[in-house]
Amino acid sequence: MSFIQGLIDFILHIDEHLVDIIQQFGGFAYGIIFSIIFVETGVVIMPFLPGDSLLFASGTLAALGAFSLPVLLVGFIVAAILGDTLNYSIGNKVGLAIKPNTLIGRFIKEEKMHAAQAFFNKHGGKTIVIARFMPFIRTFIPFVAGASQMNYRYFLIYNIIGAVLWVMICTLAGYFFGNIPIIKENFSVVILLIIFISVLPALFGFLSTRRRK
Repeated sequence: MSFIQGLIDFILHIDEHLVDIIQQFGGFAYGIIFSIIFVETGVVIMPFLPGDSLLFASGTLAALGAFSLPVLLVGFIVAAILGDTLNYSIGNKVGLAIKPNTLIGRFIKEEKMHAAQAFFNKHGGKTIVIARFMPFIRTFIPFVAGASQMNYRYFLIYNIIGAVLWVMICTLAGYFFGNIPIIKENFSVVILLIIFISVLPALFGFLSTRRRK
């Protein structure tokens, strides 16, 4: 099985894989899932790791007693805040130094950085909070915020707000609704639906931009 196939399988059957992780690693399972959230939000080249689905599935298992809900909430929030902080720091230090011929450099140019800086000064807080609920976008936004020299204290406030809202909503949704029979029996479909709903805002934004052009 290739890496991509394995990743897709892990995401679509994340509830089953989480059970395996708990059985194999016991209490260390907390560290594993917190690390996944930290890397997914903290490393700009790792946006493909599970985020929303991992929170939802973990909440579902917490309702069955496999995880402690308070520990999950606190751990995920801390991991998400630290992840965005790391991503911001990386962007702040190397964002403007990225070479144009690199993968990231194709998307980030000097003129775009100046435009991003003006945008974040005006709409930064709202952007950071909303981006938390959008796969790929939530990994990219903190990097751009750092590269565009967004005020760190301003960033940190909305980083915390976004992390708390994202973790609470997704994890508690799994806790209260993940074990409803129709959801439990179609968990992979539900995960796909969560991913689809999450990317809709980015898709609409992309189509709107193309239409205006």
